[in-house]
Amino acid sequence: MARDLPIGNGNVLINYDAAYNIRDMYYPLVGQENQSSDHLSHFGIWSPEGFFWIDQPEVSKKQMYLEDSLVTNVECVHERLGLSFNIRDGVDVQQNIFLRKMKIENRFDTEREIKLYFHLDLQIYGNGVGDTIYYDPELQSLLFYKGHRYMSLSCYSPDQEKSAPSGYATGQKGIHGLEGTWRDAEDGHLGGNPIAQGSVDGIIEMTLKIPAKSTKEAWFWICFGKTKQEVERLERLLRAAKPQTLLQRTHDHWVKWVNQDPHQLSLLKPDLATFYKRCLLITRTNIDNRGAIIAANDSDILKFAKDTYSYMWPRDGALVSHALDRAGYHDLARKFFDFCIRVLTPEGYLMHKYNPDSSVGSSWHPWVDGQGKKQLAIQEDETALVLYTLWHHHKLAGTLEQSREDYEKFVKPTADFLVHYRDASGLPLPSYDLWEERYGVLAFTVSSVYAGLVAAARFAEFHQDKARAVYYADIAELVKKAAEQQLFAPEQNRFLRALYWSYEENKYIPDYTMDMSMYALFDFGLFELGDPRLIATMQLLKEKLWVHTDIGGIARYENDYYHQVTNDISQVPGNPWFICTLWYAEWLVASAQTVQDLVEAEDLMRWAIKHALPSGVMAEQVQPYTGEPMSVSPLTWSHASYIKVAQEYLSKLKQLTSNSPKSSIDASEDKVLEPVIH
Repeated sequence: MARDLPIGNGNVLINYDAAYNIRDMYYPLVGQENQSSDHLSHFGIWSPEGFFWIDQPEVSKKQMYLEDSLVTNVECVHERLGLSFNIRDGVDVQQNIFLRKMKIENRFDTEREIKLYFHLDLQIYGNGVGDTIYYDPELQSLLFYKGHRYMSLSCYSPDQEKSAPSGYATGQKGIHGLEGTWRDAEDGHLGGNPIAQGSVDGIIEMTLKIPAKSTKEAWFWICFGKTKQEVERLERLLRAAKPQTLLQRTHDHWVKWVNQDPHQLSLLKPDLATFYKRCLLITRTNIDNRGAIIAANDSDILKFAKDTYSYMWPRDGALVSHALDRAGYHDLARKFFDFCIRVLTPEGYLMHKYNPDSSVGSSWHPWVDGQGKKQLAIQEDETALVLYTLWHHHKLAGTLEQSREDYEKFVKPTADFLVHYRDASGLPLPSYDLWEERYGVLAFTVSSVYAGLVAAARFAEFHQDKARAVYYADIAELVKKAAEQQLFAPEQNRFLRALYWSYEENKYIPDYTMDMSMYALFDFGLFELGDPRLIATMQLLKEKLWVHTDIGGIARYENDYYHQVTNDISQVPGNPWFICTLWYAEWLVASAQTVQDLVEAEDLMRWAIKHALPSGVMAEQVQPYTGEPMSVSPLTWSHASYIKVAQEYLSKLKQLTSNSPKSSIDASEDKVLEPVIH
């Protein structure tokens, strides 16, 4: 079930499922230690006329955010029971506290007693072994703990003098046939068991008297800490300041944050501009405060692979940070580059992926090839793209004067690695592709290596390292020349996806599969936009990879097997991906000569909006016949791709509608690489 409406502060991240149940609860790192691990935490309401959980079909819901914020705005109605309620959730921007504000309306003509039930099913440290939950009479809260992780669950109503819950229950679940304490709520009475250990859950109750045709307000919250004392401090702070103060400051913070982007969004049509800001906010939820830009935090994927996307892939992180840099969020990008500097290997390359705490993540890339010889278990583009985007980070942030340490610690080691990790022809040696499926020399990787070496040459020139400036630039030219000679298929007048080394034939074997990642040939500056070979390649990509269903969109590559739903590849070459569709929109924007030329790109941007969830959340891919989200949701890269193409669209629109010189903001939108330094 797709995750939706992520909220967080860089330490705590909360995800919901499609029915607005809490399913993921990350703390103390975004993407590491899912304290709920896909277990469903329930929210329910009892009335004299009946009981329901929020995910029951009779509850109609409209699930959105408040405008320009990371505070949810969920409107719910249960017609038969005469109840409507609004839920606004947020994670405080200063303290590690999840807040829920609820306004519930009694639609009947008589006063009613209404009971609200907030249930938590935690898996502390990501597992349900040895957890403890108990009712703390001093905090008037349920307290969950194990090791150095503590979470309190509390409630409050402005109409009540005391903030104690009217009931609570703790118990075991998932063993001995026990479903959990949430079942105890369905009769409107909790048993009051004060403590449980092992595989446990807990629930609290708040009772409200709501007059006829009236509304009452209720609050719930969860405080996160590494000690009981830390949770106690947060509870005292919250009760003294009142939860409304914290939720209001959280709302105001995000409104201010998202509107500091310097782009002239008023030039965009309102739906495009609104979605741009929503993408910025959703992207921010998947960024840990220590610099890790996490690919996705949807634990539902565990059902398929017993692993997650909760890792920092340097490639994803580089491209996301680049979009953020162009939007003016240089502090976030800076933390990402500091992360990469910390984890860089002594040999000068970055590993497959990393955990948010900087440790190396799981991998399926072998360290030996089919002949038993050592190979590097890396994707070389991940190293090259961090180098490429680091140069643009300093240019956009205006910090080149402060880049000497980066040059010594990261630029020189990575550039030297890229230089030496090449064959006699000048091409990069084989590595794994960006899709993590094949080992070879990929057009995407070659393009990124070229861009990385050009960036290194510019760094060297700036720092008066003249020998290296010339050296890196010359190697970049050799990479380009080798690409022209070996990655172009003259008989088809277009570029190849890849070359694979054959030990039997002692040569490279070409891969003619059309793959949307070949957009990198222009995006990273390897070939000029007007190159007829590039134009022919991009046109063929659209022809071969467009999904011919009512859904449309562009697939990754021909006969994409990942989550494949049909073998009719003539109509559906693969499931449509947001990033692939937006990459083609980038091409259309880059090659546009008139304002009219931008219409198709705008249509593809709207395709992304249409197939996002109503909240604005984009998955990795969508079902080609129904448009339902598939794989993880939200995918950070999807949102960054929209951010970037919208920035480029704005820049091109200004260029085509005005002859005035570019402002500094306009210049920050440019993505084109300058000529290689000689």
